[in-house]
Amino acid sequence: MKTCLIVDDSRVIRKVSRHILETLGFAVEEAENGKDGLERCAETMPDVVLLDWNMPVMSGIEFITQLRKRDGGDKPKVVFCTTENDVAHIREAISAGADEYVMKPFDHETLQIKLQLVGFA
Repeated sequence: MKTCLIVDDSRVIRKVSRHILETLGFAVEEAENGKDGLERCAETMPDVVLLDWNMPVMSGIEFITQLRKRDGGDKPKVVFCTTENDVAHIREAISAGADEYVMKPFDHETLQIKLQLVGFA
């Protein structure tokens, strides 16, 4: 089964994302910040990470920078999910190692398209 880790400080976003991902056949884990997300990745590296940009404790950019340095950290497809929509933010996310980018709020169809683009839907 495909696995996805949702790293987002919003319980509502995690709940909505989990519902969409489970209907697409993913086993889902959740973390409420980047530090918790890295700990989950140390336990089991997911196939896909849905990653929020702005979080307490550790931001999405800090998370992905550290993830990509780890053994196996190059494997997960990372989709940034954020309200930041300017070109500079998108460029920064891709430069840091993100595979795709989706704007909040997103729906089932939008997330499914993004997952197809990274080879997981």
